[in-house]
Parts: sequence; C-alpha cells; structure tokens
Amino acid sequence: MDKVALTAAGLYVLVLLRAGGTFAVGWLAGAGTRRSRFAGRISSARFRRAERAIQRWGAPVVAVSFLTVGFQTAANFLAGSMRMPLSRYLPALFVGGAGWALIYATVGLGALEMLGRLFAERTVLGVAAVAALLLVVCGVAVYRRRIAVSAHRDAAAEES
Repeated sequence: MDKVALTAAGLYVLVLLRAGGTFAVGWLAGAGTRRSRFAGRISSARFRRAERAIQRWGAPVVAVSFLTVGFQTAANFLAGSMRMPLSRYLPALFVGGAGWALIYATVGLGALEMLGRLFAERTVLGVAAVAALLLVVCGVAVYRRRIAVSAHRDAAAEES
C-alpha cells in the first residue's frame, strides 16, 4: 500500500472518530447545553451560522463542513444537538470525512516532502520557510482572537 493511501486511511479513521465523537457529545448534550455554562460558547456567531445552515440544508452542510477550517466541529456538534437522524448524518460523515482525509493526505504529504527536500538541499531556506509559516499562523491566531474579543465586548455592551 502506498504512503498516500495509508495516510488517507489513517486520517479517515481519525476524522470518523473525532467528528463522530463531536456529534455524539452534541447528541448527549441536546437542548440542555443551551441552558448550561456552555451556552455562551455555543451561541457564538460561528455556532449560530452553522445551526442556521444545518437547519436549512441538513446533511450536505455536514459533508461540506469537512472542507472548511473551524466550521466542521460546530457543524458536527450542532447536528448532534439538533438530533439529526443517523440515517442522514452517517452518509454525510463518511463522504465528508473521506474528502477531508484525501485532501490532507495528498496536500499534507506533498508539503512535507517539499519541506524535506528544501531542508536537505537548502537548509537556511527551509528554516526561513518554516519560520514564515509559523509567523503567518500566529498572526492569523492573534487576528482571530482580537475579532472574538471585540465581538464579545460588543455583545456585552448591547446587553447592558
């Protein structure tokens, strides 16, 4: 078995466990979560957007959510908390998870091979590429955190 297929298979198992587990937690939590200490977290804009999309489009939203970053957890949790029937959820999980695993296996392995060659042939350039990537990731994280804090402050200001 070649390494892309092996990697894709491993990632597929991981995504089925992770997304299925998130769905199960949502299923068990049900409506009680909306009245608990987690109510603020699941009432965020991301969760509300995911909930509206799931209510309107159902299982296809769950399947497509695997092609996004940060939306898939919300979509799987909300599909569970909204008690999406397993007969609709499981096909979405299997199709979306397969797409996610294939994309990450091919693109991820390609990126790792490229970085490996870069380090082997031009170490300084490899270190610079990794440093630049880390800076971009940190910058995006800080930017998203600032947006979240700003949205939280705006919501608190509206309540008072």
